[in-house]
This record gives sequence, C-alpha cells and structure tokens, in this order.
Amino acid sequence: MSLKRNVLVLNQDYSPLTVCSVERAFLLVFLNKAEMISPVPNVYLHTVDTSYQAPSVIKVSRYISVPYKGVILSRQNVFRRDNHECQYCGTNRDLTLDHLVPRSKGGTSSWKNLVTACKHCNAKKGDYAPAEVGMKLRKEPFKPSYIMFLKTSNGSVFDEWRPFLQLKSEAL
Repeated sequence: MSLKRNVLVLNQDYSPLTVCSVERAFLLVFLNKAEMISPVPNVYLHTVDTSYQAPSVIKVSRYISVPYKGVILSRQNVFRRDNHECQYCGTNRDLTLDHLVPRSKGGTSSWKNLVTACKHCNAKKGDYAPAEVGMKLRKEPFKPSYIMFLKTSNGSVFDEWRPFLQLKSEAL
C-alpha cells in the first residue's frame, strides 16, 4: 500500500473533521487518541514482529470544537473549485482570477463573482460582464462546501468514507 493515501478523520460525533496521512492516523490510534472506524481492506502496516491494519477512517477520542467549517475564499481555493481550468475556454495555462462583475462596476470578491480565467480570456472580457462581450461561462460559480474540499484534497472518495460524508455516490 502506498503510504501517500489519506485517512478521513471524524470528530467524536462522527462529523468529518479533516484528512491526514496514514502515518499520522496510525499514530493517533496507537496512542489511543483516536479509534479506527474503518480499515483499508487487506492492507497492513508491518513492524518487525507485528502487523496492524491500515486505517481508512478514524474517530478522535475527544470532541474538537471547530468554530468555522467553511472554505476560505482564496485564489488557490477558487482555482481548486474550478478544477484549475479557465471557465470560458477550458485551458489550464496562464490562469488568473476574473471578477464577473468588474470591481470598477461594484463587483465584489466573492465565491459567486470570482472565476478562474486564462490571461487571454480575462483580457478579452476586460472591464465588462461576460454577456456584454459575448462570452459564456462553462459553469456557474458557487460557494463550495467543506465536504467538497475534503473530497478534492484527496482526489477521490474511498468507499470506506462514503457513509460518513453523507453524499450520494453520483455526486462523487
């Protein structure tokens, strides 16, 4: 097994908290700071004289209060939401951010007003709304959920994670 695989970490109430490395998860379980909820099927970590099941989902032993569980608006998070593709032409080169309603016309820096755009499309759009220059978005911008970012930080959702993420399998 590749130790690069991530482990889903649940809070004491079984709500998703974060993801961590297999090494970190194993250490938390070994030190009784977490319990293994679901192992990776047929995968073991070996020491000189013992084998341990590799964790896929763990639950921390003490509740961790998380005051803000949203996704912070940042350049990299907008790129992640948009799959690192220009929302006008689909390229993944020379990317920048574009305000749909330009700041000079009262547009704000918000999840629904920012999209990933290549430099060419951003220059073509200029200081106008996309419709004013005949440009169409590939998809409408949205505020991503925390669970969506747990999924994208891993690249995929493992079967063992699905019951805890409360998402339909088609959405993953």
